[in-house]
Amino acid sequence: MTTTNEIADKIAADYQLTKAQGKAIVEAVFGAITAAATAGAETSIPGFGKFKVKDTPEREARNPATGATIKVAAAKKLTFTPAKALKDALNK
Repeated sequence: MTTTNEIADKIAADYQLTKAQGKAIVEAVFGAITAAATAGAETSIPGFGKFKVKDTPEREARNPATGATIKVAAAKKLTFTPAKALKDALNK
């Protein structure tokens, strides 16, 4: 597993920055993606992929313990679609 601190440390080492500057960059990128998602916009990062907000409709489900039917409220979810370059890198 890779953490945001590990990503920040890698950026700091690669570009001769302090760890605090690297962490600020990582947080700014994630903040921009979050802001776009909350506004309902798609974020596209060439060579990596797209983050997109999708609406899920209200639906019925069953409680596995009791078998009772319950309603699951409509919600929004964030989806990620990897770019072809990322898929190709994973499948080498």
